[in-house]
Amino acid sequence: MVFPLIYIIFATDMEIVSMPLWAWILFYILVFIMLIIDLKSFGKKGQHEVSVTEALKMTAVWIGVSLVFCAGIYFFYPVEAHEKAMEFLAGYLIEKSLSMDNLFVFLMLFSFFGIERKYQHEVLFWGIFGALVLRSIFIFAGAAMVARFEWILAIFGVFLIYTGIKMFGHNDGEQVDPSKNIFVKIFKKFFPVTDQMHDDHFFIIENGKRLATPLFIALLVIETTDVAFAVDSIPAVFSVSRDPFIVLTSNIFAILGLRALYFALAAVAKYFTYLKYGLGIILSFVGLKMLLEVFWHIKVPTTLSLAIIFGVLVLSMGLSVLISRSKQH
Repeated sequence: MVFPLIYIIFATDMEIVSMPLWAWILFYILVFIMLIIDLKSFGKKGQHEVSVTEALKMTAVWIGVSLVFCAGIYFFYPVEAHEKAMEFLAGYLIEKSLSMDNLFVFLMLFSFFGIERKYQHEVLFWGIFGALVLRSIFIFAGAAMVARFEWILAIFGVFLIYTGIKMFGHNDGEQVDPSKNIFVKIFKKFFPVTDQMHDDHFFIIENGKRLATPLFIALLVIETTDVAFAVDSIPAVFSVSRDPFIVLTSNIFAILGLRALYFALAAVAKYFTYLKYGLGIILSFVGLKMLLEVFWHIKVPTTLSLAIIFGVLVLSMGLSVLISRSKQH
């Protein structure tokens, strides 16, 4: 694959390229197969509206597949297998928790465009496919930069602390306005767009003219929004591992199940109003962890990082549910 080759060419520390090229190729083949299975088996039964039960089952399947992959790392990874498995879990948990907050943004986007639930899975599938490509590019570029300029981790750390603190002042009531998206503005200058939905079609032919539908504009916004999300999540995963294979696989496995997770969370979004505070704490923690390692050479054990991240996530979600229920009574 071209992404590992780019990394190997530009990285100066060749010892951290711990997996052979065939392993990268095999991983991408596995991802492609899983995407095809997901497309054929989940939410593709005509204009099928995905139920919460179906979404929860598929979410459980994706988590199970990720844990099986983690077990494979534990038993077969060529170097420090136990430590690498813990790094994978920590990276997976960070990305998964940040993704949950991002999914609420997708929920607002679909509401803005008036896209019915039965058509949302189409946008999410291609949105996740695009995210896999973009994340791969960002991760390999980031790994090459870290390998050559280790001081860049300090910049990542400061940025993550800033982002974490900023989340405490985030306004949940702030509306998403895709019309302000610069990519949407540029696209509309060069390509005609219709305001009418046409089932699950991204493009239509009308009076001999090819037009983009609101469904495609929603996809474009999701893809470009994911770029902004990646700026937070990818540096965060580098806080628990410098191994590009672990960073990449944990990140990709976390976003592979986003489509199912979205439909599961959409029904219970009101119960996670305090999740953002937990995410703010997690981002600040991993940022501080980076700074401790860069400036004072203090390395926080991966198992401790995993416990703290998991504990904060569970606590913030638990408090959200308890407080939401108490307000209803």
